[in-house]
Amino acid sequence: MAERRLDGFFYGLFMDADLLRQSGATPINPRSARACDFALHIGLRATLVASVGDCAYRMLFSLTHDELDRLYGAADLEQYRPEAVIAHTLEGLQPAPALCYKLRGAPAPAEANPEYAARLRAALVKLRFPADYIATIA
Repeated sequence: MAERRLDGFFYGLFMDADLLRQSGATPINPRSARACDFALHIGLRATLVASVGDCAYRMLFSLTHDELDRLYGAADLEQYRPEAVIAHTLEGLQPAPALCYKLRGAPAPAEANPEYAARLRAALVKLRFPADYIATIA
């Protein structure tokens, strides 16, 4: 019997299905989506933080628990913890519950990673997100 899959809401570099595959996952059912009342913050890496009225636009993929454990068990990702979010697909489909891995707190104001931000903008371009949204990634 195949392992059950669940939706993961990816807002950082894991939005790129090719990167997920390179990391040993088999992402299926890709969908552009948003999670409301969250905003993207980039420090050394990206995370979502609670922000009433904002929406984070990213990708949903169906993965197994084992795949998610392997992705976020990597040496520099162990500080991320799963949290449930409601994702709304941009195609207007039924809202879907999803796991979203976030840092426990927001990055410090002085933290910055221009290289990560540039790679994230490139991923957003590849995924054809709106240019005005891509421009907000600093």
